[in-house]
Amino acid sequence: MSAVIDWALSRNAYGRLVFATATGETFEGVVPVTAFPITAPASGVALVAHDGRELAWIDSVDNLPADIADLIKAELASREFMPEVSRILKVSSFATPSTWTVKTNRGETSFVLRGEEDIRRMGSNALLVADSHGIQFLIRDLMSLDTHSRRILDRFL
Repeated sequence: MSAVIDWALSRNAYGRLVFATATGETFEGVVPVTAFPITAPASGVALVAHDGRELAWIDSVDNLPADIADLIKAELASREFMPEVSRILKVSSFATPSTWTVKTNRGETSFVLRGEEDIRRMGSNALLVADSHGIQFLIRDLMSLDTHSRRILDRFL
């Protein structure tokens, strides 16, 4: 079921999102911002103008017409780079800083963990690990990791 909306969303020649109101007012360079990017990435999305003003609130992207939903999902995917860790292969040391080699949904990679404070709990079973460059790695469900990965994490938590 599609939501009834009184605005339109499109891309301009430069690939930027353009928001148009029912009265014909347009805003270029609109950015979708999720309220809960980890726990509910398709719910609670604001379309924000370049000056930070909220233009529209979307309860659920899935309830929008397909063309608009696709634009928003594509924009979010390009902005919300957060690889999901499925396995911790090895760490260089149990003291920080240490280099972690992990398997993610985007392939195998290595990153430097500066300190234990860069591992944050997100709910009961999710973790967010920030590398030395500020890239966030998501462990969606701690209990779904293999025993080896959980043992490594236990040393840092």
